[in-house]
Amino acid sequence: MDKLILIVNDDGWQAQGIKVLSRIASDIGQVVVVAPDQGRSGAACGITPGTPVIVEKIPATQAHGQGYGPDVTVYSCTGTPVDCVKIALEKILPHTPDMVLSGINHGDNASISLFYSGTVGAVVEACLKGIPSIAFSLRTHSRQCDFTPYEHVIRHWTEKVAAQGLPPGTCLNINFPEVSELKGTSICRMARGKWHTEWVEADTRTPNVECTTGDTQAYTLSGTFVNLEPEAQDTDYWALDHGMASVTPLKPDMTDYAVLSHCR
Repeated sequence: MDKLILIVNDDGWQAQGIKVLSRIASDIGQVVVVAPDQGRSGAACGITPGTPVIVEKIPATQAHGQGYGPDVTVYSCTGTPVDCVKIALEKILPHTPDMVLSGINHGDNASISLFYSGTVGAVVEACLKGIPSIAFSLRTHSRQCDFTPYEHVIRHWTEKVAAQGLPPGTCLNINFPEVSELKGTSICRMARGKWHTEWVEADTRTPNVECTTGDTQAYTLSGTFVNLEPEAQDTDYWALDHGMASVTPLKPDMTDYAVLSHCR
């Protein structure tokens, strides 16, 4: 029986990256896409409590017209990426999938950025459910990208995890630099980093920005990332900065076991 593969993202079901990922995964198993109806970047592990989440099956002709393969079933969801995983497992899929893939995100999710990422949030949710899962992201914010240089790495890790699984409680976060040819793949840890100057003033005359008094100010989230250990060669940021794909195993268990032992 074919592997059943669930694919999600946080850029929306019409994004280019998820179509590329679904095409690659279709060579390995039966693919079902359940993705947000629009971009949900920054959703992290967020869910939608109290508000109905609407799921729509996209007609095959429309999905194919958008660039999906003929064997891919596509659903649009008004919720977050984690909502997509939860509702797919409980209400859409015929049984638990063999794997959950997320991405390919337009924008990297290396270092601490993964804490904000809906792309990574989706695979963490799958990991919590005991399902092998991989997040894929590309260091670019262009809506139209050439994913060709990265397809062999995506295929390799997807096939590897499909065949061998992952240790319980572990998922993978894979990031790519925007290059014409990868210099290799690095199995690495998260870099220590921070964001600064994260808010910039927004023009209050722009649409959807309302200031009711003269004391009101609008801001747009932006910021600059700083790698706090740029010389460390075992981190995801070092790999990306040097033209390599980074593969980082993650564990949702955030317990600090060293401190736990010390406190006893």
